[in-house]
Amino acid sequence: MRSLSDTLERLARLRSVKPAAPTGSILNKLDHFGGNPGSLAAWQHVPKQLPASPALVVVLHGCTQNAAGYDAGSGWSALAEDYGFVVLFPEQNRQNNANLCFNWFNAADIQRDQGEAMSIRQTIASVVAEHGIDERRIYITGLSAGGAMANAMLACYPEVFAGGAIIAGLPYATATTVPEAFDRMRGQGLPGTGSLQAGLRAASRHEGAWPTISVWQGTSDNTVVPDNASAIIAQWQGVHAVPEQPSQVETMDRHLRSVWRDDRGIEAIELYTISGMGHGTPVDPSTGYGRAAPFMLDVGLSSTVQIARSWGLAASFERRDRPPTSPSAERTLTQQPPSGGAGNSIQSIIENALRSAGLMK
Repeated sequence: MRSLSDTLERLARLRSVKPAAPTGSILNKLDHFGGNPGSLAAWQHVPKQLPASPALVVVLHGCTQNAAGYDAGSGWSALAEDYGFVVLFPEQNRQNNANLCFNWFNAADIQRDQGEAMSIRQTIASVVAEHGIDERRIYITGLSAGGAMANAMLACYPEVFAGGAIIAGLPYATATTVPEAFDRMRGQGLPGTGSLQAGLRAASRHEGAWPTISVWQGTSDNTVVPDNASAIIAQWQGVHAVPEQPSQVETMDRHLRSVWRDDRGIEAIELYTISGMGHGTPVDPSTGYGRAAPFMLDVGLSSTVQIARSWGLAASFERRDRPPTSPSAERTLTQQPPSGGAGNSIQSIIENALRSAGLMK
């Protein structure tokens, strides 16, 4: 029979061992990141060759997913290893949500300094302190419920982030119950532009520069319908003081990229409209980053690579920060959208662009 002192020593050794990442994952567990009122877990990847003052990307998985699975599908850690930035993966647990969704529809979890939002903020603060992160280069992205929670973080803590990318997500603070959440996902009951923008401004007392916003949406997404992308654009147009119509629309293979520039010529908001894509994150395994899996959809375009390029984290031969110098450098939309709500206006813009590109009749 083991002595009490021997048993206590063995328990102490077990407590000192960090939980291992799932098989095949290169993520490491993040422990001790504040009070964690939202009861989340968190994982991180720090590249072997970490430069001084690196950037940080926060990645939020979708429902039924976990950190390791989303990382494998999206390729964020592999990209971070090659380009020298840190990736942080907050992770939901089944005690909070049986389907592993971040609770973007629960008011207690999407308020500044409360619930899951506060837990995510605490994970960021821990990683920033541990790795000397450049606080001017902190970004966040997420899919579906993770995209909606990324939008909530951008709304609640705009001073923390330089930019955010919302994939098949939803506008901030538009649902407070599960039935309402399903309605919003189907495009039902989405608020008008005024209410959307007021909800964003009420999330914090921010008075400085606002993070840039990238929205990704599949045209065939029947889980979170495209009206939600339109509502996200409308929600952020006010704080960025950009025009209702995009400054530029360009085709990328069969997909569209719409850009809204502010009065300084900076690309404040962009929308990727992915032709024929259902619900999921766009990936392109041929880039060497990510792979196809449930809700990780091979459409020949890697959202991970494109987002990292737009944030200046990965190499690109394209300049996205300089406005065109001649009319031939961009395709502008001159047709005025019909009167109505934000969703109808943006939807009209997208349809007009699809028609002009020969992708819609």
